[in-house]
Amino acid sequence: MTANTEEKVYRLDALKWLLVFAVVAAGVVGNSHFSAESILYRALGLIVLAAIAVAIALQTAKGAAISDVVRGALVELRKVVWPTRQETNQTTLIVLAVVFVMAIILWLLDTLFGFIASSIIG
Repeated sequence: MTANTEEKVYRLDALKWLLVFAVVAAGVVGNSHFSAESILYRALGLIVLAAIAVAIALQTAKGAAISDVVRGALVELRKVVWPTRQETNQTTLIVLAVVFVMAIILWLLDTLFGFIASSIIG
């Protein structure tokens, strides 16, 4: 792409972002204006406007970059080796045991320091 073509793309991106903000603003104003209508209709309208705003935003350079990041994250998510149910249960029990032991230790320290402080103060 030439520099001139890239400038046009960025100008169009600015217009697309303005359109996205206009659609979001229309949703906010419309939701307020139609406050007497059913919440279901207002929610459906906001969902449609949000889908339109996202579709327009994905057509910009930043939107395409975000889309690439999300695709990459989904690819990495498929590579994750998730723990088995047994591993999850064992790890949870270990964490609970450590928390319980630390709670007892902190309670004992609090009691000891409270006793020492009340002895000093009188």
